[in-house]
Amino acid sequence: MPSFWENLKWAGETEHQDMHGAEGADMAMYVSHPLPSAGTSFPVVIVAQEAFGVNDHIQKVCDQYAAEGYVAVAPVLYWREHPNPQLGYSEEDMQIAINRYMAALDDDQLVEDIDQVIKWTQGDQFRRTNGQKIGIVGYCVGGRIAYLAATRCQGLSAASVYYGGRILAPFGDGPAPIDLTNQIQIPVMGNFGGQDQNPTPEDVATIEAKLKECGVTYDFKSYDDAGHGFNCNDRASYNEAAANDAFSRTIGWFNKYLK
Repeated sequence: MPSFWENLKWAGETEHQDMHGAEGADMAMYVSHPLPSAGTSFPVVIVAQEAFGVNDHIQKVCDQYAAEGYVAVAPVLYWREHPNPQLGYSEEDMQIAINRYMAALDDDQLVEDIDQVIKWTQGDQFRRTNGQKIGIVGYCVGGRIAYLAATRCQGLSAASVYYGGRILAPFGDGPAPIDLTNQIQIPVMGNFGGQDQNPTPEDVATIEAKLKECGVTYDFKSYDDAGHGFNCNDRASYNEAAANDAFSRTIGWFNKYLK
């Protein structure tokens, strides 16, 4: 699929020291879109990254959605710490992801980032998405971000959450995403691993109960033999059957609510 990197500029003083991001820097986005022969206007899927950044795997995920008729946009949500870190799946990279990048995430800033991506898709900079509906899908910490966005970001029409951990806890000050469930006004899909420890099956049951209590349209499915990260074929936890089924479910979800 055709793809490119786009930069969103934040206001403020630019401060790049040792390749650290700062206000005034760019937030990079990987954008993948259908072939020109498929048309000129498409709905949007915002792809919220795993803990490892917008790496090769997340770029391939974007290409998958583009092949299904969506413009897929994956913002680099670590941009305040580093312009575009792309980590692998070694134990060393895992520790960097958790202790350096994820530890710096803040819910208010994440909402601001997703809001800016939504605004970009509806502006004049990229006319292939202007006026089209927008969905969000997230993997790992991105699943949590997708749930958070469903509670607070205006302009979304559907969400799909892949094994989002810490939905029951805040990043920074303020309420946890689950505590804002009553603000969700869009349908939410969930795909989870029965062997996962973050979120655990008990966490998933708690989230599902809250969605039901708040009257949110949702569709959750757990794969008994799958663990965390089952969608990623670069990880030892990859489960092909679960990944294929969850992708099919998510495409069906977005086709229903975005097209």
